[in-house]
Amino acid sequence: MKEFVINGTVMQCYPLTAAQRIHNYTIRYCPSQVLCIGTGLYFQAGVDFNVLKEAIKEAIHRFDSMRLRFIQDEDGTVYQYVVPFDDRDIPLVDFSYWKEEDAHREMEKWTQEPFERYNSPMNKIVMIQLPNGYNGVYLKVDHMTMDSSSLIAFDRDVMQIYCSKMFGMEMPKPGMSYIKQLIKDLDYENGSAAAKKDEEFWMNEIARDEPMYTDFTGMGRLLTQRRENNNPNQRSAMVVSRSVQAGISVYQLEKEPSEALMNFCQENNIPVVCLLLMGLRTVLSKFNDNEKDVSVKSCIARRGTLLEKNSGGTRIHFFPLRTIIEPETTFIDALKIIQAEQNRLFRHANYDPIAHTMNRGRYWKLQPGASYESMSLTYQPLTLKAQNASDDLPDINYMSKWYTNGVAGQPLYLTVMHRMEDGGMNFNFEYRYDVVSEHEMEYLYYYLCRVLFRGIEDKNRTVGEILDMI
Repeated sequence: MKEFVINGTVMQCYPLTAAQRIHNYTIRYCPSQVLCIGTGLYFQAGVDFNVLKEAIKEAIHRFDSMRLRFIQDEDGTVYQYVVPFDDRDIPLVDFSYWKEEDAHREMEKWTQEPFERYNSPMNKIVMIQLPNGYNGVYLKVDHMTMDSSSLIAFDRDVMQIYCSKMFGMEMPKPGMSYIKQLIKDLDYENGSAAAKKDEEFWMNEIARDEPMYTDFTGMGRLLTQRRENNNPNQRSAMVVSRSVQAGISVYQLEKEPSEALMNFCQENNIPVVCLLLMGLRTVLSKFNDNEKDVSVKSCIARRGTLLEKNSGGTRIHFFPLRTIIEPETTFIDALKIIQAEQNRLFRHANYDPIAHTMNRGRYWKLQPGASYESMSLTYQPLTLKAQNASDDLPDINYMSKWYTNGVAGQPLYLTVMHRMEDGGMNFNFEYRYDVVSEHEMEYLYYYLCRVLFRGIEDKNRTVGEILDMI
């Protein structure tokens, strides 16, 4: 901890956590990077915007990571602190007479405007009126202060506070202290026995044997680099792009097939993320000459305790999930292999992902920017509607939006979320324009669905049979 005098007040400031350093590292070495996350939550109902403004301000007061700020010392080291209050106005923008696509395009522009990094608010909240009777909230946050779990928790708090004021529903319980969880994370990093144990685990993982790169567009990238480097045994590939310019393509899986995937997971006690990882690794295998050794970068939310779940902030760590699955393995047994591997990683997921990446690079003598994973996966189950089993929110039509910030830190990042409108699943592909085309992404999504449904219709099919069928 370090004390700074900010606007005449002595403030206690804390170092960044590993999850935050991931993003700080990105903007340090890629100045054109934008860390903003833009989302919209809209509902088809009349809104008292004065009450909604009160609800938003109360949620900001209850959610201290929404009052997080950053400061840089004379050596360039970045620290963080929480201001005790935030009295900014919450404006209302009326898009009701616009074309809906133009309104969303305008909010996309807002999302592409970075925040001032130091001693400045790291979020923007605007009340929105859209065409077709939809009203709600646009929210832009800096990724160093919030992740998707935090965003959904904050949106939910706003809606529940609003409903308590408008309809007499019970007030939600307040969130937990961001600073309390931050101190726990920093204590872990400060030479704790748990951190040393996790480092030993990851170093042993690195030293097992070298993984194999599998690309989401096929073997072309690896084969080309093998020829260029005159190394026919090369197993890693350079994944750095010429440009960080990016977009998002969203593919919607209908409600019924989405429910079929969820029901399969429930009946077989398999986490949904493991089913999605199974689908992805099988597609990557198919695209790379049925390669058995496949790695996917798995993003881990690290929200296992009540304090972690309710303290906001950004907590995502990413680690390679590597599986070597023989073609005679059944679909269900392959899922259990993935589940066991995922559980192993979870137990050591507090370790610094950047440190792991650098350690692996040094061990296998990788060039900067080389990797064994071509894409990342996040599954986000905590949507507003999905948690509404207790009917604590009105049963009205919801619509959610995710606005691209125009750049991406990696070539391809798939986020799977449940739609608020109908419970179906959205497959959100964030991709760099110079690495993959929208057609190639659609192709990937098509094969991902084929794998998933060929597998769940007969869980005893072998991986080899599924590869032949698709």
